[in-house]
Amino acid sequence: MRYFTASESQVAIRWTIDLYLRCSPSRWLPLPLCRMPTLNEEKMSKESLMTLVADDLDDSRLQGLGMFVSLKSISDAGHNHSQVSNELFGRLDSELFATFDADELIAYTSQRPRVSFLGDHFAGYQAPRMEIYLMTDEMDRKFWFLTGVEPDLKWERVIAELHSFIEAFNVSLVVGTASLPMPVPHTRPVGVTAHGNRKDLIENISTWSPTVESPAGLASLLEIRLSEAGRDVVGYSLHTPHYLAESEYPAVAVATLEYVGAALKLALPTDKLREAGRLVDQQLAEQLETNSDVRQMVDGFEERFDAHAKEHEPRSLLLDEDEQMADAEELGASAEHFLAAIENTEDWLKNGHIEPLPGDHDQ
Repeated sequence: MRYFTASESQVAIRWTIDLYLRCSPSRWLPLPLCRMPTLNEEKMSKESLMTLVADDLDDSRLQGLGMFVSLKSISDAGHNHSQVSNELFGRLDSELFATFDADELIAYTSQRPRVSFLGDHFAGYQAPRMEIYLMTDEMDRKFWFLTGVEPDLKWERVIAELHSFIEAFNVSLVVGTASLPMPVPHTRPVGVTAHGNRKDLIENISTWSPTVESPAGLASLLEIRLSEAGRDVVGYSLHTPHYLAESEYPAVAVATLEYVGAALKLALPTDKLREAGRLVDQQLAEQLETNSDVRQMVDGFEERFDAHAKEHEPRSLLLDEDEQMADAEELGASAEHFLAAIENTEDWLKNGHIEPLPGDHDQ
């Protein structure tokens, strides 16, 4: 029997990913039903939207890691995506692992890239990107980070290739996040709607669990497809006060990193975001003192929030199935921060319905 060399095993992993994309138009045939390529065939299909740029694909330490998905989309109230990305890339080690072909995925006239004009010429074109990074948290634990701009086109093909990546590296859990504009006060803990197929990570967590129809996103379709394929996937849609949806709201970024850190058992940085959040709170407090209309609106939100908080028994993701606190090795530095934020409330929106408020954004 002939065994692969180290370099050939790297090629084999690329073939494995490609195989899921080429063996069936449905993209979901089990691997045993497909023909394995020979060593003389291409490493990747020429039509592939994803390009693997790393070389150490056969490293056993890449197997079984979790994946965090954060894409800039319409579900980005409070500029959550940019704050989370800046915090992670600014504080953690990162290695670019895979890229997607933006020219095939982005409708430039719907979300135009930025460019600088410098007196007499253009420069600094900011091309849209969607990439997968290998990140290392504050306790030297690795995880995948899918980040960038949400594609306008070819969602099913993108998800098929992501699914192949997840299968090839045996990704243990995929966690997606979003930020929604909601009629909630900034003076209370950030609310959340938890969803997915890992009951231990979503039950009794949500502060709002409606039955509604809303615009889809790549992350929501990814959750559906991964669930259909039997992969573990959860999502946390954070609630941003609708009157702060167009501003940077650090509190929602802090909550995002806390939920992701708890679900994936990672120590993610939030210090700078917390400091920025305190400054924002001070500015908001000053504005409330001088604007009676805004103060009255926030008072109304607080009354609804507090009235229903008394009826709900909060549950923290820091508790295991036996309602015992997880040990420090599992949760590390993020544990204390997460405890401070998880003070969930009952659904204060009757029958899962929200009356739209003036100035609300599409969800």
